[in-house]
Amino acid sequence: MTIDTALRQLRHVRGCDMSREIHALTIADLSAFARSLREALAGRETPSERAAPLGHVEMLNLLSKSAGYRNYQHFRAEGAARLSSPAEPEPDLDLVERVARHFDGRGVLMRWPAKAGLQPLCLWALWSRMEAGRNYSDAEMTALLNAWASFGDHALLRRSLVSLGYAVRTKDGRIYCRVEQKPPVEFSPLLRRVRRVGEMA
Repeated sequence: MTIDTALRQLRHVRGCDMSREIHALTIADLSAFARSLREALAGRETPSERAAPLGHVEMLNLLSKSAGYRNYQHFRAEGAARLSSPAEPEPDLDLVERVARHFDGRGVLMRWPAKAGLQPLCLWALWSRMEAGRNYSDAEMTALLNAWASFGDHALLRRSLVSLGYAVRTKDGRIYCRVEQKPPVEFSPLLRRVRRVGEMA
């Protein structure tokens, strides 16, 4: 039985009460899919079964198996799992590269970017140097920033960390603490890029 015949049989199915939910099927290799479907259709047990129109559920199962799933329910479950766990966005590697140029191989920020779009990722690198849950005195915060930024403007960095929400400080400005949050997807590639430069130096 050809695929065209199978599809014609599917069009003749009537009175199905199946859900109208839409489930997209992505086929990576159409040739392998067609071969698997043809073999499944040819493997129906008797000539009368092969001549009889396929039921809706049977056809869904055959299509799902040909695409590499155990059956239609397995295909639906895999699709639901993908929807409930959306893929993390891809990092902007051009942004990573431009920000990395402002760090030396030890991860020290050598200069403050003039472009506002580069500054947040620089601050994430400094944020990562602060210990989670620790309170920093003004002197400790200054020492930390001077250790990880060599251009000598710790006041700018402190102010930026607070104003952009990476850290909080008490009203009197004497105590700082980092704000726990998930870094952007570019954070890990930036650290790897800076570390690689350090290993090459």
